[in-house]
Order: sequence, then structure tokens, then C-alpha cells
Amino acid sequence: MPEGAINQVWTSSSLAARMARGALMPASWVYAAVVAARNAAYDNGWLRSHELALPAISVGNLSVGGTGKTPVSAFIAARLEERGFKPAIVMRGYGRDEALVHARLNPGVPVVIAADRVRGAAEARAIGRNVAVLDDAFQHRRAKRDVDVVLLAADLAGPVRPLPAGPWREPLTSLARASLIVVTRKSASPVRARELLAHARRFAPNTGGAIVHLAADRLVAWLSGEFLDLATLRGKTVLATAAIGDPRAFAAQLTPRGCRRPRRVHTERRCQIGPGLASRSASIMVSFTASSGGVRRGRTGSYSRHSRGSRTNQLTPHAGGRRPNERLEWPPISCSRPTVSSDRTRIASSPKKIRSRR
Repeated sequence: MPEGAINQVWTSSSLAARMARGALMPASWVYAAVVAARNAAYDNGWLRSHELALPAISVGNLSVGGTGKTPVSAFIAARLEERGFKPAIVMRGYGRDEALVHARLNPGVPVVIAADRVRGAAEARAIGRNVAVLDDAFQHRRAKRDVDVVLLAADLAGPVRPLPAGPWREPLTSLARASLIVVTRKSASPVRARELLAHARRFAPNTGGAIVHLAADRLVAWLSGEFLDLATLRGKTVLATAAIGDPRAFAAQLTPRGCRRPRRVHTERRCQIGPGLASRSASIMVSFTASSGGVRRGRTGSYSRHSRGSRTNQLTPHAGGRRPNERLEWPPISCSRPTVSSDRTRIASSPKKIRSRR
């Protein structure tokens, strides 16, 4: 089912969406029961969590996509590197797009793709890293971690419905496992974010909290790689494409920039833009790919996906003086470093210190 249709089932108030959710609720009850049983097994020691080869910071969420795990994980890795650590991003890697975004945002930080985070941390240590940032690992309880950063999206509205009738992987009670609760907002208001954080902390009153604004930083010209100011969008009609977890928030972010609201937002996870689609764009095409911090501006024209090539466990950007859109073999991904601005200074702190592990 297309992602847009899934989001409609989860969020729409139409009769068809309500009927679809009603039909899916029995499956959601089963899913919730399985999740509760699995968490109880780990909490009581019936299932074992394994020590990692490195100190680890996990960045995860309770819902499916759209919370900003990729830019926040990249932000944490960059701050660790600035402080003299040698971080590695360890992630499952459902597709190579998010891994390539990490490689672009932090060229000096290797990305280890491993479904088993225990093995991934060992690989990171083998290449000389001394701390692991686990992207999307909150549910991967097999791997012990030193810090659990859990993200909640202020842009996600509606009741907490478990999969598949809703986007929630776990209930809010699971926040009791978190070391830090981070509410991310894109187009949502600061008031909405503060309300969500206050509500979340009812389930984890002793856990620290922060609010982070994920904002578009700048534009990158598709063909030349030139950086452009966001004011370029003012007064323009755009064709918007999005390959992120929350495309609606992306569309909402375009309007305050002064551009005319796009007639259509294409939201497939991997989409091809051909001559027919490009010919319908009025003046500028803007696309988000995999990270809430990246915006691409391009001329109208054809665009096709390159071959994936072989899958690798470790991913680093190519060196050399190539233009930004030529560094990676996967479709050119334009991601400026995300503007991750904290609405509360506590984002820089953590309840636990990273300790050397030998």
C-alpha cells in the first residue's frame, strides 16, 4: 500500500479511514499484546540483553517514522566528534538512503549497517571507533546501551493507536526506559511541543526532557551543488517531493518560506521523477530525501534512479574534490547540515556520562 494511503488510514477522520482502522483494530490488539509480552520478558530477565563492545547512545522513537531520528543521530555524532570522541553510526539500514545521509552530514563518521546492533558495535570498535550512536534502536532491546534518547513528534496528532491501525510501535508507558525524552517539532508550534513534553513526562517523571526544532537550513541546487538561501522560494510555485517519514510536515514548512503552496506533494519513499512529472512543475522543484534537514532545489527535467550496487557493511563518503551531488553512487541526496536548535538547553546534557569501556 502506498505510504500516502497508509497515513490517510492512520490520521484521516473520513468514514473510509475510520472503517479501515476499525477493521485493523483486532490486529493492533494482538500486536500490542506481543509488544507487552516481549518488554516484560526483557524487564524480568527472561530475554537477555547483551553488552556492547562500545559505550552506546541509542536514538529511537515510539512511532513509525517522522520524528527526526536521522538528523538528531547525526547531531549527536557531530557533537561527540567535536569533543574528541570517535563515534560511529550503527543502524539497521532498511535502505541505503538514510545511511548515505549520515555519510553526507558527517563525512568523518563511519556508518556501520548491521541488523544486529551487537555485531555492529563490534565492527565499529574493530575500525577504531570508541562510541556508537545507534540509529533507531529503542526497540532493539537485545543490545544494552548507556543512554536511551527517545523522540516524540509534536507534528504527529491523534490518539495512540498501535500498529497496524496506527503508527505507534509502543505505548507511552515505555518512556520509563528512556534516559532523555526529546520532542521534535517541524511545523508544530512551540506550545504544542511543550504540551506534548509535559504529557510524556507523566509516564517518566524522573527523566530529562528537551524540545528540538528541526528546520530547513538552506537550499542546494540539484545540478551544480550551489548553496542557496531559502528566500529563493519566495513567490515561487513549487513541485514538492518527499521521501521522509512525515511528508505533511515538509509541505507545511514550505508555506512560511513565501512559496505558493504546492498543488501536489509526492510522498513515496523512493520515487522516480521523469520528464512527465517534471514538466508539471511551474518553476522550482523541492524535495526532501531521508533527512528532515535537507532541502533540494532543482531545475525541471528528467531524473532517474541509479543502480543500487552491492550492499556494504561500512559506508563512508568518497574523498576527492567532486561536486556535492557526485560524491555518492545512490541518487544524489542533498542534505545540508540540519538546523537542530534546542528550545531548552538541556538537550546538550545527558543523565548518564559516556564511560570508556575496555
